[in-house]
Amino acid sequence: MRLLIVGRLSGELVTASKIAMNRGASVTHADGIDQGLAALRAKGGDLVMVDVGLDIRRMVQALSDERIRTPVVACGIASDARAAVAAIQAGAKEYIPLPPDPDMIAAVLEAVAADARSFVWRDPSMERVVRLAEQVARSEASVLITGESGTGKEVLARHVHAKSNRGNRPFVSVNCAAIPDALLESELFGHEKGAFTGAIARRIGRFEEANGGTLLLDEISEMDVRLQSKLLRALQERVIDRVGGGAPVKVDIRVLATSNRNLAEEVKKGTFREDLFYRLNVVHLRLPPLRERLADILELTAHFARKYAELNGLPLRPLAREAQALVARNPWPGNVRELENTIHRAVLLAQGSEIGPDAILSPEGESLAAPAVSGPVERAASAAEAATRGLVGRTVAEVERDLILDTLDHCLGNRTHAARILGISIRTLRNKLNEYVEAGLQVAEPGGVRAVAAYG
Repeated sequence: MRLLIVGRLSGELVTASKIAMNRGASVTHADGIDQGLAALRAKGGDLVMVDVGLDIRRMVQALSDERIRTPVVACGIASDARAAVAAIQAGAKEYIPLPPDPDMIAAVLEAVAADARSFVWRDPSMERVVRLAEQVARSEASVLITGESGTGKEVLARHVHAKSNRGNRPFVSVNCAAIPDALLESELFGHEKGAFTGAIARRIGRFEEANGGTLLLDEISEMDVRLQSKLLRALQERVIDRVGGGAPVKVDIRVLATSNRNLAEEVKKGTFREDLFYRLNVVHLRLPPLRERLADILELTAHFARKYAELNGLPLRPLAREAQALVARNPWPGNVRELENTIHRAVLLAQGSEIGPDAILSPEGESLAAPAVSGPVERAASAAEAATRGLVGRTVAEVERDLILDTLDHCLGNRTHAARILGISIRTLRNKLNEYVEAGLQVAEPGGVRAVAAYG
């Protein structure tokens, strides 16, 4: 964690600096806005703490103009409420009252240092990926992480960094898809003053900012093929050239890359360099989509339900059995990101002691469950279509699970009757039910009462 404190070093700011250093932060000081901007251009940073008496709006705007994405928090005397409001309106993310409270500063540092998405997994298919990731984490090998959008590629990359020998050094991420091609070269390699219109001062790029640590090239498949050659040289020779610069700059980094495309296919199409592909693809980690990770769906659902209940000051409500079944069989084309947003809405909309299926809604407020139909012919046709469509893309284990649980419900929890209908032994049935309870599902007990599964 690299903290920049901007403002005259009063006793309160000195105390804040010492607290941050005791929490493991590397602290740099700048007297004013211009000096602070110069420090960020030269060294980068994870967080800027600015005296509320300075022009915070100018600081925030300058960072935006130069595409420096370091968050800004304001600090000032506790009684100056008007200045605190003005600082937030000017673009500060938070206000820290002085004299500083150690717990508050620690919380702000932790919030910035922590990844926005927690790394949660339980499914065996995900366990295999994580095990391989941790096995190669301490090496210097480049790692290519692929998977559909929203599967958690950046979260896994951060986990690899945390487990590596560079874990206490910077982790810098660049989204290659979010930055225009004309600006991406400067973002990666930095530029000298006057290199192009708007280059008002020398600025280091993400390669230099990540020096000693890890650089994540997110969605690298979106990078223009002409820039790929310069990237390849940087990876091979460990030197970069700033835009407009005359002398190469040495860097010591470990590179991770992600893509939601098949890079081997992009190589065949000529949109991605083959030599760069092999340079990045020393180790390949493929994240399976959420629809292939049943145990992760339920584990993440419980995690997000807890997270957003606490965040919004609401009581923790478990998902009702029907809601769990609805969540488990949804295909989640947006993967973890879509699931998180859906559970956040459900936490806000739920009423009563449980989160029911009526709270599991799309962003437009539509139910994820199949709409009701009226007549017997329509119901039969809808049921047949749903049964056929519901099997496509699902594993045998998923279909078997739903069949067993539905049959058990029909038998009011009677194991003997359910096993007879299913054509399996009572022992096999009990083993299956134990697996479902461990996966976080609720299982009907004799008499129709549902046993509540505890989330681990």
